[in-house]
Amino acid sequence: MRDPLAEPSDLIRSVSRALRVLEAVGRSPRGLTVKQIARRCELTVATTYHLVRTLAYEGYVIRREDGTYVVGLEIADRFRELVTAFRGPAGIGDVLRKAAADTGYSHYMGRFVGGRVAICAVAEGPRSPYLEELIPGFDEATHATALGKALLATLSADQRARYLKEFGMRPYTPATLVTPDALDADLAAGDKRGMHIEIGQYRPGVACASVLVSTDRDIERRVVVGCSLPAAELMTSARIVRTRLVSVARGLAGLLDGDVPAPV
Repeated sequence: MRDPLAEPSDLIRSVSRALRVLEAVGRSPRGLTVKQIARRCELTVATTYHLVRTLAYEGYVIRREDGTYVVGLEIADRFRELVTAFRGPAGIGDVLRKAAADTGYSHYMGRFVGGRVAICAVAEGPRSPYLEELIPGFDEATHATALGKALLATLSADQRARYLKEFGMRPYTPATLVTPDALDADLAAGDKRGMHIEIGQYRPGVACASVLVSTDRDIERRVVVGCSLPAAELMTSARIVRTRLVSVARGLAGLLDGDVPAPV
């Protein structure tokens, strides 16, 4: 939800309305009519019609034969550009793909983007359970993933408390840590271990592990790498997983040296 107090004085309302229309259409894969879009965006039908026509002309929405609108292919192009910006140097993907091929585990790189934890790059491995939500973009389950924990651990106690208050601690499974005190204790254990983990906290039967790639006073330059795997395998091979992740982290650190943060 947008904070009305944070509205910029030079807000261009037509742009803001067009983005609201695009968000509404994007959340409705079955498509929406102009009247439905207007109702959801709290706009007049006439205004919505003009916005939709413009978005359709630019390729951001498509009108179907039944009169409903769905997102257009231009969105896919913008997503590819977003992934490239998040990822950083092209070699990042090569390092993650090699790690996924060598271990069979899906590997992820994460960093802060605009003050939020984001997954920046992904390479899927055949031995890892498929997690469709773990794609480049903001990590909504920061407190329940090892990648998120590794980044949260770099924050001060006050910074972390503000982050958790803003984004919450949703219980994804019965094992999810849902209080700041429990998470703080878990992060302290991860720092001591040299690897942050979660077992069944995000998805039953799935585990994740993550280590630091680089840290910096600038929050946007803090980067971590992690992998997901069957929970039983992490419980029996934690030391091996850590050794491999540390090796991958070194390879990524070399590529990221001097890299600038992903644009927001």
